[in-house]
Amino acid sequence: MRPLSGKVVVVAGATRGAGRGIARMLGESGATVYVTGRSTRGNLSSMGRKETIEETAELVTEAGGLGIPFRVDHTVDKDIVALFDKVKKDQNGQLDILVNDVWGGDPLTEWEIPFWEHNLENGLLMQERAVHSHIKTSYYGAPLMVKNKKGLIIEITDGTSYDYRGNLFYSLAKISAIHLATSMAAELKADHITSIALTPGFLRSEAMLDLFEVTEENWQEGAKKDPHFIASETPFFVGRAVAALASDPNVHEKNGKSLSSWEISREYGFKDIDGTQPDWGKYYEENVLNK
Repeated sequence: MRPLSGKVVVVAGATRGAGRGIARMLGESGATVYVTGRSTRGNLSSMGRKETIEETAELVTEAGGLGIPFRVDHTVDKDIVALFDKVKKDQNGQLDILVNDVWGGDPLTEWEIPFWEHNLENGLLMQERAVHSHIKTSYYGAPLMVKNKKGLIIEITDGTSYDYRGNLFYSLAKISAIHLATSMAAELKADHITSIALTPGFLRSEAMLDLFEVTEENWQEGAKKDPHFIASETPFFVGRAVAALASDPNVHEKNGKSLSSWEISREYGFKDIDGTQPDWGKYYEENVLNK
């Protein structure tokens, strides 16, 4: 079954990590997915990674949907306008789901130092890449949903609370995504558009696999470097969380909420692509908070 067959989606920041996992799982559910990001074949971004939006789009199509790569720097207004002009033209004005997953903050974050010693330019650039980009993308994308009086916007973040996350600039970016979802929920409610913040758990992304010098086949070996890695999840787990939310006719009941992949998995019963059902929330409570 393809519950999202006929649905049109934009996944902003789908080159790798959670964005790629979300795009692929929306494809698994039959959606047409516009895959955006800065890295294209022959023109990689400054992130120093090899993944491209074309590869992600191919994964979407292979999974059962239709992947459409479109190069966008989501800090540049004209790029975003061009994206939604294309969606409007190609899809007769239809946009059902918008996922804001643009990040680009990993190389900018300096851990274990106070904010007044952190590189200020990098800290502010993090806000531009991970907050301004989300605001701009919703600013130009939401009118398509408003016109049709329906839609779902999902803000991908880290954590479900407003608690400090170990770095002022990182915290500000991730908490801003939650508040963006809450605020958009209030302003879009009258137009029957749902806005939700969603976090994965300990994400077993391409970058994390490289950091721990493992592959998806032997990822458990990474727990030798960080024991908490044993509770990690693939990017496809949060992808299936997005697909489950998008397929739920009663998703508006969750409007304005900050949710997690593991909570959504408990509710809808889906599993990770490897057949497991990770529960970072339960693991964290039992092995971190209570230790």
